[in-house]
Amino acid sequence: MATHNNKEIADISLEDAASEPRNFNHDTTSVKKTFPVLGMTCASCAGSAESIVAQAPGVLQAAVNFATGNLTVEFSPAVTDPYILQKTVQSVGFDLLIEEESTQQETLEAIHEKKYQALKSKTIWAIILSLPVVIIGMFFMDMPYGNEIMWAFSTPVVFWLGKDFFINAWKQAKFRSANMDTLVALSTGIAYVFSVFSMFFTDFLRHRGLDTHVYFEAAAVIIAFILLGKLLEEKAKGNTSTAIKKLMGLQPKTVIVVGSDGVEHEKAIEEVSPGDIILVKPGEKIAVDGMVVSGTSYVDESMLSGEPVPVLKQENEKVFAGTINQKGSFQFKAIKVGKETMLAQIIKMVQDAQGSKAPVQKLVDKIAGIFVPVVIGIAIITFALWAIFGGNNGLVQGLLAAVTVLVIACPCALGLATPTAIMVGVGKGAEQGILIKDAESLELAKKVNVVVLDKTGTITEGRPQVSDMKWLNEDNTSASILFSMEKLSEHPLAEAVVKHMDGVPTTTLSMFDSITGKGAKAAYDGTTYYVGNRKLLQENNITISDELERFAQVWGSQSKTVIWFANQQQALSVIAISDKIKATSVQAIQEMQGMGIDLYMLTGDNESTAKSIAQQTGIKHYKAEVLPQHKADFVKELQRQGKIVAMVGDGINDSTALATADVSIAMGRGSDIAMDVAKMTIISSDLTKIPQAIRLSKRTVATIKQNLFWAFIYNLIGIPVAAGVLYPISGFLLNPMIAGAAMALSSVSVVSNSLRLKWKK
Repeated sequence: MATHNNKEIADISLEDAASEPRNFNHDTTSVKKTFPVLGMTCASCAGSAESIVAQAPGVLQAAVNFATGNLTVEFSPAVTDPYILQKTVQSVGFDLLIEEESTQQETLEAIHEKKYQALKSKTIWAIILSLPVVIIGMFFMDMPYGNEIMWAFSTPVVFWLGKDFFINAWKQAKFRSANMDTLVALSTGIAYVFSVFSMFFTDFLRHRGLDTHVYFEAAAVIIAFILLGKLLEEKAKGNTSTAIKKLMGLQPKTVIVVGSDGVEHEKAIEEVSPGDIILVKPGEKIAVDGMVVSGTSYVDESMLSGEPVPVLKQENEKVFAGTINQKGSFQFKAIKVGKETMLAQIIKMVQDAQGSKAPVQKLVDKIAGIFVPVVIGIAIITFALWAIFGGNNGLVQGLLAAVTVLVIACPCALGLATPTAIMVGVGKGAEQGILIKDAESLELAKKVNVVVLDKTGTITEGRPQVSDMKWLNEDNTSASILFSMEKLSEHPLAEAVVKHMDGVPTTTLSMFDSITGKGAKAAYDGTTYYVGNRKLLQENNITISDELERFAQVWGSQSKTVIWFANQQQALSVIAISDKIKATSVQAIQEMQGMGIDLYMLTGDNESTAKSIAQQTGIKHYKAEVLPQHKADFVKELQRQGKIVAMVGDGINDSTALATADVSIAMGRGSDIAMDVAKMTIISSDLTKIPQAIRLSKRTVATIKQNLFWAFIYNLIGIPVAAGVLYPISGFLLNPMIAGAAMALSSVSVVSNSLRLKWKK
């Protein structure tokens, strides 16, 4: 943890801070910062942390997002600072991470990893220690010293491995609220205390005509079950920050700066200032935004545009941080550095999009919010009624009935209803090549009524390929010359030609010259040959035959890129290069339209290419020349119309739109960033998996609802019986041991129902 430089401020106590006047001058410059909050376990924890910070002196605004685990706070530095805010948060049992942004992410990941390993260890120990308690409690109740052995094994489970439930329940109680931890703490705590009482004061209960029994196994098993659920949740949470980390990794750590005297020296990225001249070598990432001052090269800007063809950069052209230089080298002047770069803006947008989404309040959490206080109320009323109307043994019978209510109403079935169905659903998806990251997207996918598709790499292959090639009079020598020229060329489209002509023998050229922005020329056996665009041929007065011209016009109308190969007199060949539509895209689009889903295609490409792809695939709505930010804006516009939007993309340029959408789906062959931001990944990049994912979502949600229904029916019948509602009619009182078994059975029935998902086609 970072230390504070200003001792005077650091040593202010909470009381001193609280005594400062709250109505300070609002004209004072305020700062807005984001800090990770540590130690939160539920949404009400976020509420507690938020309210305590909001009341602190000098704080203008405070918001805690439980999904991202961050506190966003606007405060006056004249009145407070991060260290006082940290102490404020610590006063309610949480903590703030107030390190520098550069090291914050790594520290946070280390904390999460440590927490996960500790939880894993606790869960394993809870299961190991609970097993003998269950075996003795179920099958060997009358063995000598059985109660003492169970007591010895269950005590560390309840008070060492389960202590967090009691701590969190106490925190909730201080703020007059209750959650699942409250119910777990009460049911296990009372069951344990009652069992210890039964064990040491057996005669006291027997003299009052009561059958004494201990419930150590109920206390131990409940904690083992809940710890296992928390472990699975923590594992899923651990990967949420990798998208931002990978985006940050696009920026190199050091750069080569060229001094005014021409001397090159290495500089850390943090030290780069606007105006510095930076040298970029072949294959290197560009560090900051700037403008080329000398040299030329092609730069891969697919992270910004999503388009696969690298862009030519020459003098006075802009370059952007995170983009990748190809084969040439150049020098550029730094213009925007640090948080001003376009890459930093993309990182900010992704963070905002992730943070602005309030976590969907799961159905179970809503139920638990009502369920927990109601169950506690029923247990108290049960005890009171027995104590008043139960006669001589009313007090003990009442305590027994209250424990039975808490044990039978333990939220195991309720708690397992959603995660077991989700686990099976996610597993089923993985079998089908659909990786699903969280429950939220799996639950929401069934409601999707609009799917927004990126073009490049999603509908199409995302790689330029030679689709057609026409020769005037093909001969082996001409093919060898073309192949040899393209192998020497740095132009990105040359790679597509080389790949297409693989196997053609090369020949030795006596001269090769790259012509920036037009193509290349070479000499062979005293003749000059050209490969490039039409402008190159026109400048050298090269004739084009009507036959080749016809092909070029047809391919041009299909939005294909046309390149020419010619000698010094005439064009010898015309080649069409395009980004092919995937074989399964048309089928997938028809399938989704058949499900009543509206489809939109967004692309950074030109209007004619977008129109051509839309016509070939049957997509009715499309937008061309769309920038990354506009993709996210378009998704928001659809959401404002009340639509549930799924965004499908494969590039870094799609990451903001993916983070904004209700359901985000990435192509497995796309960028790591897109896959990290997206909640679903289609491993094969096959669009037909999207309707499959929607059908899987419908089945999973149906299973969750069935599970919750059975968990409720069980509680609806079990709780009144446990409270003793049948006693006046039939004299029947439910034994807490049977209540424990019924609780376990309800969990088994929920898990079994979830497993049915596995066998559905």
